[in-house]
Amino acid sequence: MNVCVFCGSSTGHSAAFAESARHTGTLLATGGHTLIYGGGNIGLMGIVADAALDKGGRVVGVIPDFLMKREVGHTSLTELVVVNSMHERKKRMADMTDVFVALPGGWGTLDELAEILTWRQLGLIDQPVGLLNVDNFFSPLVQQMQAMTENGFLNPVNLNFLTIENSPTKLLTALGVVTV
Repeated sequence: MNVCVFCGSSTGHSAAFAESARHTGTLLATGGHTLIYGGGNIGLMGIVADAALDKGGRVVGVIPDFLMKREVGHTSLTELVVVNSMHERKKRMADMTDVFVALPGGWGTLDELAEILTWRQLGLIDQPVGLLNVDNFFSPLVQQMQAMTENGFLNPVNLNFLTIENSPTKLLTALGVVTV
């Protein structure tokens, strides 16, 4: 199974963020799954990739050329795909992916998650989408999504296809990626 992980190019302030990224990469590799991600060697992106690689996992990074030129591309991956734009990056990752997972991150992670959720709502994709709510990082976003539903801007059906858990094991199990 190919699992796309969206996450930060920073590690954040909580050690739990890095630990959850490391655990996610380890679970994917030991489960025989391929990690698809943004191709960076920094922040949570680098941690999840290195953890999967350390356990012998297959890791495919997709990175735009301008980020590669800034020397943030991870050069030790199983495969590194260099594309022309952020839009092409998201499309390429979506085309390869069986399951999407978002870990903590900033604007880029939020953008990727929002676009995938929009594509899912529009029926352009049908892959499961999961949110790893480590240390309640995404709780305000989940509350906003609930407010969007309560105020008639988001159909409850579209909120219900988002799986939310607080640990990598629980999330990947709920998404059918790993079995406990």
